[in-house]
Amino acid sequence: QVQLVESGGGLVQPGGSLRLSCAASGTIFRINTMYWYRRAPGKQRELVAFITSGGAANYAASVKGRFTISRDNAKNSVYLQMNSLELEDTAVYYCNIGGSGSIFWGQGTQVTVSS
Repeated sequence: QVQLVESGGGLVQPGGSLRLSCAASGTIFRINTMYWYRRAPGKQRELVAFITSGGAANYAASVKGRFTISRDNAKNSVYLQMNSLELEDTAVYYCNIGGSGSIFWGQGTQVTVSS
């Protein structure tokens, strides 16, 4: 059974940084693309970034240049380094295997950017 557990969210001021982590159980992790999504209050879920099993990364235009996704296959973990955070980055962030149609989601971690 695949489980995803996110951590690292919190309250940060605009311009600050946070690093999200997602620990995955199961051997499925190494062969799959990993995703970070977010859902802001009153908005639809948004794809933030993804990283392939080989390490190729892709970002939403809204976070490109500020966020960095990475993975450690030995630790079955994926990370999201978020710099220069903006008020609009406030959301619950979710780790995912398999994309939007997948059943494999973490419980989410809250990121709040506020002055």
